[in-house]
This record gives sequence, C-alpha cells and structure tokens, in this order.
Amino acid sequence: MKQTTALITLLGLFHFSYAQQTRELTDPQATFKQAKEFYQREQYSLAYPLLKDLQSQQTSADRSSQAITYQEIKYYTIVCALKQNEEGAVVQAQKFIETEDNVARVQMMSFHLAEYYFRKDDLAAAGSLYETTSIANLSNREVADMKFHQGYVYFTLKQYDKAKPKFDVIRQDKNDPNYADANYYYGFICFYEKRYNDALTAFSVVEDHPTYGKVVPFYIAGIKYSLGQKEQALQYAEAKLKRGNLTYENQMRQMVGHAYFEKKQFDKALPYLETYVNKADSVKREDIYELSYCYYEAKNWNKAINGFKQISGKEDSLAQNAMYLLGDAYLKTGQKANARNAFLMCARNSSNAKQQEVSQYNYAKLSYELGYQDVALDELQEFLNKYPQSEYTNEAKELLVNMLASTNNYKDALTLLESVKNPSPNARKLYPVVLYGRATELINDGMLVSANDLLTKAEADANNTGVLPQIDFWKGEISYRLNKLDDAIRYYFEYLKRPISYIEINPANANYNLGYCFLKRENYNQALGFFEKVVKDPKINAGTLEQDAYVRSADCYYMNRNFKQALAMYDKVISYSWAAGDYATFQKAMITGVSNEKEKINLLATISRRYPQSNLSADANMEVANTYIAAEQFREAIPYLKNVISDPLSSLKPKAYLKMGIANYNLNNDNEALKQYTTVLQQFPNSPEADAALENARIIYVEQGKTSDYVAFARSMGKEITSNQEDELMYQQAEVQFNNGNFPVAAKKFEEYLTRFPDGKFALEALYYKSEIYNNAKDYAKAAEGYEKLSDLVPNKFGEKALLNAARLNFFELKNYEKSEKYFTKLKEFATSQENKLEAMRGLLRSQFQLQKWNDAVTNAKDLLTQKGIGSDDKVIANMAIAKSFQTSNQYDQAISYYRQVVSLNKSAYGAEARYEIANCFFVQDRLSDAEKAAFEVVNKSGSYETWVTKAYLLLGDVYLKEKDYFNAKATYQSIVDNAKLEDLRQEADRKLKIAQEEEKKNSKVGG
Repeated sequence: MKQTTALITLLGLFHFSYAQQTRELTDPQATFKQAKEFYQREQYSLAYPLLKDLQSQQTSADRSSQAITYQEIKYYTIVCALKQNEEGAVVQAQKFIETEDNVARVQMMSFHLAEYYFRKDDLAAAGSLYETTSIANLSNREVADMKFHQGYVYFTLKQYDKAKPKFDVIRQDKNDPNYADANYYYGFICFYEKRYNDALTAFSVVEDHPTYGKVVPFYIAGIKYSLGQKEQALQYAEAKLKRGNLTYENQMRQMVGHAYFEKKQFDKALPYLETYVNKADSVKREDIYELSYCYYEAKNWNKAINGFKQISGKEDSLAQNAMYLLGDAYLKTGQKANARNAFLMCARNSSNAKQQEVSQYNYAKLSYELGYQDVALDELQEFLNKYPQSEYTNEAKELLVNMLASTNNYKDALTLLESVKNPSPNARKLYPVVLYGRATELINDGMLVSANDLLTKAEADANNTGVLPQIDFWKGEISYRLNKLDDAIRYYFEYLKRPISYIEINPANANYNLGYCFLKRENYNQALGFFEKVVKDPKINAGTLEQDAYVRSADCYYMNRNFKQALAMYDKVISYSWAAGDYATFQKAMITGVSNEKEKINLLATISRRYPQSNLSADANMEVANTYIAAEQFREAIPYLKNVISDPLSSLKPKAYLKMGIANYNLNNDNEALKQYTTVLQQFPNSPEADAALENARIIYVEQGKTSDYVAFARSMGKEITSNQEDELMYQQAEVQFNNGNFPVAAKKFEEYLTRFPDGKFALEALYYKSEIYNNAKDYAKAAEGYEKLSDLVPNKFGEKALLNAARLNFFELKNYEKSEKYFTKLKEFATSQENKLEAMRGLLRSQFQLQKWNDAVTNAKDLLTQKGIGSDDKVIANMAIAKSFQTSNQYDQAISYYRQVVSLNKSAYGAEARYEIANCFFVQDRLSDAEKAAFEVVNKSGSYETWVTKAYLLLGDVYLKEKDYFNAKATYQSIVDNAKLEDLRQEADRKLKIAQEEEKKNSKVGG
C-alpha cells in the first residue's frame, strides 16, 4: 500500500512538473525523447500531449529542415491517439499510410491501425490491414500479437486453414499472454477438422482455465466419445458435471444421458436426459425419443406417451419406433382407440419392416375390438396377403375367422380356418361352430347333402359341445327332408337328451317332427305320443305348429280306428275356425260316411262353400263323386266331377274325366263317355288313367260292334293295337343291363331304344331309367334332359319324380333358373305328397328369387309362409322376395317391414342385404337421418359382406350430398375410390365424387 501511494504521489508530482515545462519548451529534442520513453512504457496518455505540443509548435521551416523528426513526431502522435482509441486518429493514420514514403513507418502504422480496428471489433478492416503489414519492422511482441489477432480474425471468418498456423505459432510459447487463447482456438479448429488427438492436446492446456475451463470439458468429453473412448468420456463428463461451473452443463447432461442410453442403462440415463430436455430451449427429436424410451422402460407410461407423441409426423425410422412404442404404451394404459391410431401411423411407415408388420396386425386387431368391422376385415385380409409367413399369421386368421363367424359369413370363415396351421385351442373350439354355421347357410340354399356332410364333420369333432344339440336337430331335419326316417328319429332323440331353444330349434319342433316320422312309418301310437307332447288341449289362439300337431293327433286316432276321439278333435278344429278346418271337415265326412253316406256327402259339399280357397276342394268333390258312383247314382256324381275338372290346379283331372266317362257309360250315354275317354287320351296320354280310358273305349266300340272304328280311334290317339315285338325286345335288352348293374351299357341301350322308338311302348321307362343312370353318374346335363322330357309328359307314373329331379338339377347343378322355375311350378301343381309340394314351393321361390321375378314370387312366398315345418331359411327367402316386390312397387314402408323380418331371422348375407335395402328405402323416401343410421347399421353389423358395406358407404355419401354436406360427401366417396375392391362400385364412387365436387363449386359461386 505504501509503495502504491508513493507511486501515485510520484506520478502526480511528475504531472505537475511536466505541466510547468510545457509552457516553455526550451529543448524540443528532450521533450521528444521524453515522449518516446512514455511510449515505450506504454504510457500513451502521457506521451500523447507532449507529442501533440511538439507537433503544433513546429514551423514550416522546421518541418522542411527536419522532415524525418516531424514524420516521427507525427507517427507517434497518431499511434498514441490510436492506442487511446480516438476515432479521429483513424483518418490521420489512413492518410499517413497513403502519403508517407517511410516504408517502415507506413508498415508499422498499418499494424497499429489494424490493432485499433481489432479492438473496435471491426475484424474485416483489421484483417485487411494485417495482410498488408510486414513483420520486419515490428517488435517480437507486436509480431506475436499480430499473429494471434490475425488468427482470431481468420477464425471468426471461419477461414480455419489460415487461422490455424497463426494460433499454432503462439501456442508454442507458454510465456505468451495469448498462450491459453491460442490453444483454445487451435483446439477448436482441430476439433472442427476432426483431428481429435491434436484438439485434445490443445484443450488439455486450458482444461482448468478460469474462462475456457467452463467450455473445454464439453469438447474433451465429446472428443473422447468420438475416439471410441466411451467409458472414459462418460466418467470424465460425470466428474466435470459434479464439479459444476460449466457453460455447456446442459449439453454435458445430454451427452452423459445418451452414453448411458447406449449402454442400455436407462435408469441412469433418465435423470440426465430429463434435466437436459426440461432446461433446453429446443431439443432434437432423438433426445425426446431417448427420454421417452427411458420413461417407457421405467413403466412411466403417461410421460412416455407424452414424449413419443411429439415425434410423429415424419416417415423415418425414429418416428416409426416412437409410434410402435406409443401404441404399446397406450395399450398398457387401456387407451385402445389411441393405440389403434399409433399402430396405424407405424404400419404406414416402411422404415422397419418388422415393426410395420406387427403394427399392421395390431391395427387390424384393435379395429376389430373397437367395432371397425369393415376396416378390420380389409386390414386382416391385407395382412395375410402381405405376410403369409408371419408369426402372427395363425392369430390373424383366427381373428378373421372370429369376425367372419360373428357376422355369419361362415363360408369364408371355414375356408380360412381350415388353412390355419397348428390352430390354437380357441380356433379348435371355433371349428365345429363354423362348420355348423356354414351348414346352416347351405341349408338356406337348399344344399341339404353338402350341409349334412359338414354337420357330420362337426358331429365328430371333440370340441362340438357348444353346438351339438343344434347339430343333432339339423341332422334330424335334413334326414327327414331326405326321407331317411331312421336317421331322423335317431338324431331328434339325441337332440332331446340335451335340448336348447333357438328360433326353430326347440323341443316342440323336435317332438313335432318325430310325430311326422312315426306317422310316415304308420306307427300311429308313437306318432300320437309325440304330437301330444306338442299340444294336447289347445287354445283357440294356438299357433300354427300346435294346430297342425293337434290335427295330426286326430289323424292318429282316426288311423287307429278310434273314430269317436278323432271326431271330437276334428269338431274342435272346425269350431275354432283354424286353417285346417277344411281338412277336419273332410276327415269328419270320411268318419261319418261309415254309417251315414248322406251326411258324408253333405259335409264334403260344404268344403267348397265354407273354404273357397281350400286345396281340398277337388278331393272333396272327387270323394262325393266316388260315393255316388259306388252307390250307382251316376247322374248325381257328374256335377262334382265337373267341379274337379274346372279346378285349375287339380291333379285329379285325369281321374275325373275317366269317372265322367264311366258315369255317362252307365247312363247309356256312350258318345259322351267316348268324349271323356278321348279327353283323357289326348290331354293326359301318359297317365295311368289313359290305359283305362282306352280299354273302356274298346268295350263301348265292341259293344256297338264297331271294332274297326276302335282300331282307327286307338291309332288316332297314338296307340298301337298290335304288339310290336321288336319294340319290346329292344327295351328288354336295355332292362337286362340295368338290372345287372351294368349302367353305362344300359344307358347306351336306353338311348338306342328311344332313338328307334321315341313314342314306343316303354318310352317312359327308358327315359326314366337312363336319366337315373346319368344322375347317379353326375352327368347332370344328360340326366336333366331325360327328366325334362318325362316332366313335359305329366301326368305319368314317373311324372312326380321326374319333375322333382328336373327342377332340382336345373336349380342346383345347371343353374338354369328359368327351367327350374318351370318344373318347380309344375311339381307344385302335380305333387301328391306334402313333402314334394313343400319342396316345389321352396324351389319355385328360390328360382324366382334368382330371376328377380319379385311380383311373380309373392303369391308362392306368402303360401309358403303358411306351411307347417318350414325353416328359418324359407322364412328369410320368402320375406325377402315379398319385400323386394313391395320395393319395386314403391311401397317402401311395407318393404321395410318385410326386410326387418329378414334381419331378425338372418345375420348373414341376406341379413346384410336386407339392412342395406332398409337404408335404401329410407333414402328414397327422403328420410335422410333414418337412412344414415340404417347405413351405419350395415357397416357395424355386416362388416364381412364387402358388397353391402361398400354400397352402404355409397349411400352415406349420397345422404351427405343430398344434405349439401359436401365435405363429408367427398370424403366418403374418396375413401371408396381409395379402398374399394369392387371395381364397379369404385367407379360409381369416382363418378359421384366428381358430381359432389361440381355441385360444391356451383354452390360456392352462388354464395360469392
């Protein structure tokens, strides 16, 4: 302190002494010398006033005579001003450089001006002067300063190749005041050039420097990491962070966190990355990902989710990884809808093939679980096509099977399930369910044999417990329809051991059907027992099934000759005015006729009057006629026979004409009798009655003695009187081969016979047997040809069988629905058994359905719905046909009512179609809100039926367009254009999309 005070005192005295002397400069050289001493000691503020006084006192003569001295004074004056950062000195220095001829001083002035600019941070000006300055006249210190400053200028201008050698010179001298700075900048340039060892050497010099020590550790750690010394880098960085006081402290945390992340020590990485991200103004996506992954590993799902969400929006691998983990994190927290969206983003990114595969599966699976059935179906099918060897293939197939089964698309479900390798226990449990479901679809289509084969498979499956009662029931039903009564009885009994109830599957129907089985076997006691299990004491409002069971019970009493009980029951049916009242009246008449034929006739005569639509009218009239004929009251029989003939649907017409002939013959009206016989031979030449008519005609002609007229008459009817031995012999040859089981040869022989004798005596037999052979050989075209010829000749002894087979073959095998319609129609007219009549009604309905003859189908459909023993499949098709008839007639409310019946009965393809048509009817009625709701019903409940789902989306687009909601209309049409697999519907959507765009454009112009 004393020394400092003394120094200040001396300086003050010096200033006072000097101030006294400046008034009188007695020795300019001494003053100049003094000024230079101050300059040398860098006391520029002391030198500068002396130099300025000297400069101002010099006369022109002095300047001329002492030019060098003046130049020197001028030089030092300007330099001192520059040293004190006077702006005015810049112009003087520039002028000095431009005008003076002293090269050494000009060079030195350039240096000092450059330094001035350097201090003023005008580095461009400084750099320019440094480049023009020679070091020859500079002191070592000045040379060193210039090199460092020049290097710094180059450094700031990023001219590292020029800066580096400048710094390298300075960093060699530990005593240089810029030693630390030079090492720092040199190290930085080497770091930039990736010359990490050189950089590390330079940085080590300033590692603990007060200023650079805050920065350099960040670079040193980075260098070690880049040199592969990761463990050293990690330890170094952690140690420096513990010490603190770092400029890049947050970046160091990032480095440490990343290092631990790479080592998969996520628990250690977490706090470093968390602090870094929280404190940083901005961070890279990679940092967010690493921090989020650490949260994920720590099961901190919410923070992981929040982080991963920030990385979406790009198509790189980082985004894909993030979306993959985001989806899983959402699943861990039960957020399935968000997980689905995350997996969708991942699935649309192809950076990582495996993640893309898993994500597409998860997206499809979640779509299924969340009710996006149409999306799930498309995605699962696409997944299976794209990844047939995936580890998820079986799971995807099983999931798709579940979805198809849940929407009753059992056909595709079965195909898919049978392609699963090593099915899971769940899939094995589902297999019999799908088999059963597919069988019911085939039953709906009338494919009873194929359905039975699937049910047999399901019956043999060990996992069938859940559907075994249903299997037994339908096996019984199919066996009954195929007239395999033993099998039907066995399966119905199996069902009744463990009965369940579902629509038509219930104990009442099983007992009812068992009753019919035993009734067909003529085991009336057993039949009665089962019918009475259905109903014994019915109410007046009993259902159709109970009514029929009660009537059949009465029939059993009747067949067991318990006429009293039967009569009481028939009377109850009549008094309740049930649909079978006509039949009960008929049966009552038959019982009464045992003792009172008059009462029998009276009862039968009431049927036509009381039941004008009765199918038994013809039978009743025929029975009355037969009763009169048996009593030889021929004239009384004739009106009733005429009633039979006038019935347009009666199959009794050949018998009626024959009986009319007999009645007239017995009334001695031979000509009228011959007229009736002629009608039989002309209209029904192949019927059994034709032979009787020919014989009765022969008797009349013989009695009249007109045998030659008889021969002419017979020939005019196409009948040969003489036996044709060649005809019979040729037929017998074919018959022998048939009886011996040599069917191919027999078929050929029958064909040869028919070619030779197309109207031969055995033509009917030849046609029938050769058709049977072709049918058994599955040559359906040839079989159908023969059955059709026989069918066109009905009535004949093979007529009903021929009609049934002709209709069946054309429908099921040949798909010729026009012909199947024709022959089912004729079968309905000529069938004598209730089973064949019912099959005719079923087949006719399905033929007309295929031909879309909705109006033609209505009468038969309504008739079918009244029949006993029809299944849900019949009800579905019938209601569907009636609905379409109403729809084509613009009676939309009625159509919707019947379509709803279909939906309640069927969850598969017909149900999907019915749902769509309901929406379509609403749309046509302009009930847009109802149409929209109904269309979504199709999407949500019939997702596996692509045609109807796509049509439903089209309808939704139409609804939005009609509501002028162009945004949703365009979006809906566009989604179909982008995703529809059905080209015709895709093109329709594209056309409607253009319409929507055009309408929006028009409306926007109006608005403007």
